[in-house]
Amino acid sequence: MTQLDRNQSILSKYIPEKAVPTISEWVIKFDFKLRIKKSRTSKYGDYRPPVNGENHLITINYDMNKYAFLITLVHEIAHLSNYNKHKNSVKPHGEEWKLHFKLLMQQFLIPDIFPGDLIIVLRKYLNNPAASSCSDTNLLRVLKNYDIRQDTVLLEELPIGTKFQYNKNRNFIKGEQIRKRYKCKELGTNRTFLFNPLTEVSAIN
Repeated sequence: MTQLDRNQSILSKYIPEKAVPTISEWVIKFDFKLRIKKSRTSKYGDYRPPVNGENHLITINYDMNKYAFLITLVHEIAHLSNYNKHKNSVKPHGEEWKLHFKLLMQQFLIPDIFPGDLIIVLRKYLNNPAASSCSDTNLLRVLKNYDIRQDTVLLEELPIGTKFQYNKNRNFIKGEQIRKRYKCKELGTNRTFLFNPLTEVSAIN
């Protein structure tokens, strides 16, 4: 089995089928290692430039739907491409990175890869892409529609005053919305935290 075949075999588990050939070739072209990581609440993906003679390294959380995984992976490949051209002389999510990300993403905005509703919000998002796709509420809301959720709901779906569990072991009560986030009090500590409306939580009966 060739390297390209191995790349395709692995990527086919995580991204839309029609995107697999291009991304598989990019792994070789950009010469990076891709590591699939367990879920991290602080980030979806990460890029690290070469150190001590090692390859570029990109890590992506394993538990995203295939569309979110592809967007995140291209986001990190754009960091790699940007690093190759500018090293550390520009801002991580500055205009240079935005240009790389737009150029790389454009070819995937077709119905064979993304559903129509995602193509619409992605085109709008690419006008001025943010440091994280989760900071764009419209994009994240549409992406969430393609998640396979079993025992969780989105925080915005719960009535104010509902008790909920977050991150499997922390319990809160939902408070009022302040601008774009909900003010929630942690049970037991009475500490207050601000939550994104699209945070996945489990309601407590």
